[in-house]
Amino acid sequence: MNRGTLHAIVAFTAWGVLPVYWKQLDYVPSLELISHRILWSFLFLITFILVSKKRRAFTATLTAPVVCIHTLSAGLLAVNWVTYVWAVNAGFIIESSLGYFITPLINVGLGVLVLKERLRSVQWVAVGLAFAGLLYLTVAYGSFPWIALVLGISFGTYGLVKKLAPLGSIRGLTTETGLLLPPTIVYLIYTERIGEGTFLHASAVADVFLIGLGVVTIIPLLLFASAVQRIPLSLTGILQYIAPTLQFLVGLMVYKEPFTAIQLTGFGMVWAALGIFSIEGLITQYLRPSTVIE
Repeated sequence: MNRGTLHAIVAFTAWGVLPVYWKQLDYVPSLELISHRILWSFLFLITFILVSKKRRAFTATLTAPVVCIHTLSAGLLAVNWVTYVWAVNAGFIIESSLGYFITPLINVGLGVLVLKERLRSVQWVAVGLAFAGLLYLTVAYGSFPWIALVLGISFGTYGLVKKLAPLGSIRGLTTETGLLLPPTIVYLIYTERIGEGTFLHASAVADVFLIGLGVVTIIPLLLFASAVQRIPLSLTGILQYIAPTLQFLVGLMVYKEPFTAIQLTGFGMVWAALGIFSIEGLITQYLRPSTVIE
C-alpha cells in the first residue's frame, strides 16, 4: 500500500468515526462547538503557515476576488458543520451518513447544472435511482430528509466553490476559518458574559476536547490533501465511501439509532446508485485510452 492510499484511508476513517468525538461533547450547544472548532482550527492552521514560513506567500494571495469567493465557501462550510454537529448530537447519525453518501451524486448534478458537464447514460440511471431512493424515504416516512439534503447540498456546493477557488486546501481553510473568526469570537464572548460558556468552566477533560476540535479537523484534512496528490481521483472517489459507511455503522451499532425496513429500502436504492456510478466510472476510465469515445 503506497503512502497516498494509506493517508486517504486514515483521513476517511477519521471522518467516519468523528461522531464518537462529538458525542463526548453532546452537552455543549452546537453553535458553541462549531465556534470552538473554527477558533482552534484557525489557530492551528495559521501556526502551521507561520512555522512553514509561508506567511508572505499566503497574505499575497488574499486579494478582494479571492476573499469574496472564500467568503461564500466559508458560509457553506459553516452551514455544513452546524447541521452535522447538531444532527449527530441529536441522534441523527444515520441520516447524516446519508447526506455524505449522496454528496458525490449531488456533485454530478452541480456539474451538469453549473459547469454544463454531460452525463453518460448509466450515470443518469444512477442519479435517477438515488433520487428515487430519497423520494421513497420522503413519501414512506412522511417527512422530508432535510438533514441529509442540507449536508449533501452544502458540502457538494462547497466542493464546487472550492473547485473554482484559487487557494489550495490549507490556505483556503485558513482563509475560511479566518473569515468566520470575528462572529465566532463575538459569540464566544457573549456566551461567557451570560455565564453559559463551557471552556474553562466545565472540566479539564472538556477543555482538552474543545481544543482538540482543531486537531480532529486539521489532521484528516492534511492527510487528505496529501492523498489526492499521490493517488488517482477514481481511487479517492471509491475510498471516500469509507467515511459515511463508518458513520452509518457508528449510528447503528454504537448508538443504537433505529433503522427500519423503510430506511433500508431507501438507503439500498442510494447504495445501488453509488455502486452503479462507481463501477461505471472505473470501467470508463479503464477503457478510455483505447475504446471509449465520448
